[in-house]
Amino acid sequence: MKGYVTLKRGRESRARSGHPWVYAGEIAEIRGGPSEGDVVDVLTAGAGFIGRGLINTQSQITVRILTWADERVDDDWFVRKLGEAIEYRRTIAPGVRSLRLVHSEGDSLPGLIVDAYDDCLVFQFLTLGMDMRRDIIIDAVMELWGARHAYERSDVRSREHEGLEQRAGFLGEPFGTERVIEENGFKFAVDIERGQKTGHFLDQRENRASLKPYCRGRRVLDCFSHTGAFAVHAVGYGASHVTAVDISDVAIARARKNMEMNNGAGATAAAEFVEANVFDYLREKAATPGAKGSLDMVILDPPAFTKTRAASESALRGYKEINLRAAQLLAEGGILVTASCSHHVNEVMFFEVIQSALADARRRARLLERRGQAHDHPVLAGVPETSYLKFLVFQMV
Repeated sequence: MKGYVTLKRGRESRARSGHPWVYAGEIAEIRGGPSEGDVVDVLTAGAGFIGRGLINTQSQITVRILTWADERVDDDWFVRKLGEAIEYRRTIAPGVRSLRLVHSEGDSLPGLIVDAYDDCLVFQFLTLGMDMRRDIIIDAVMELWGARHAYERSDVRSREHEGLEQRAGFLGEPFGTERVIEENGFKFAVDIERGQKTGHFLDQRENRASLKPYCRGRRVLDCFSHTGAFAVHAVGYGASHVTAVDISDVAIARARKNMEMNNGAGATAAAEFVEANVFDYLREKAATPGAKGSLDMVILDPPAFTKTRAASESALRGYKEINLRAAQLLAEGGILVTASCSHHVNEVMFFEVIQSALADARRRARLLERRGQAHDHPVLAGVPETSYLKFLVFQMV
């Protein structure tokens, strides 16, 4: 007998509208004796079919719906969905070899992340159902993409909510884990073993390219620079000087290396690298005599300030602080580039906090661009959790 879950009456609308998460509190009963990770049907209180997904009663998200069609979900289904995901990337980013191939719920494959760094793939299995199918998934994506190497970075705490241990390592024969990729015509050294996430923030690829019209001749401050992706783009797009600031000495060393790799050792005269806490750096710089109005562009791309809804107020204070200081430092006509990857700070909240920071800094600004994550990180309509990156570009007026 096929396993199925029946939802409580009045708790069915979200699943019926296409949201893939079914929480434990929404379930009236589980029948048919499904094992953890099995495919189960999701039914209305009146036994009407809603969808089919993977069950894990150890998780608060007990079922992750894969399809709303009454279709067989087997190995062939997964191979087909993986093929569709990769074909989508080839359509929206032709010729790009370093990008996200599978974006979890955004590709109707909840709990699976696959990033491509040319011929090397990095896998994250975040849920039990995907973890149980890792062999078929790895083989299929490797063949579909034509990859030579694979590495696993399932070293994330969210796996513990699924009853899974963290795991990382080679998938097959060992290879050199530092890769050199190309992004928008620039080269970057990526450490897929020790780097943050899977080694590089691929979701900002299109946003970095979008800054090309604004950089020429400008004095740029790149905050939370990480390995220097925005700084390298700014210099390559004609900035007169770039200062890259990050608290990590490892990140600063990598940023310097990336700058040299793209511009030659002599060209780093246009770039300065500072190891510092960005909050302290901005506060001290804004208080320095003559510093106000001394910059033409400030880029703020911080890590997530919160991963919980309860801490969102603290995160908003953090965003306001750094944007206020940046606005104080910008000259008339200067460009403020500001981003948030905190899911619990939505687009409206983020825009409002930037407006508040500008008001407190006594600055007026026009919005030049409102952007999000790159298109290889697709946003699924009706699933707000798939939209997390906010990216705004303002000009001081």
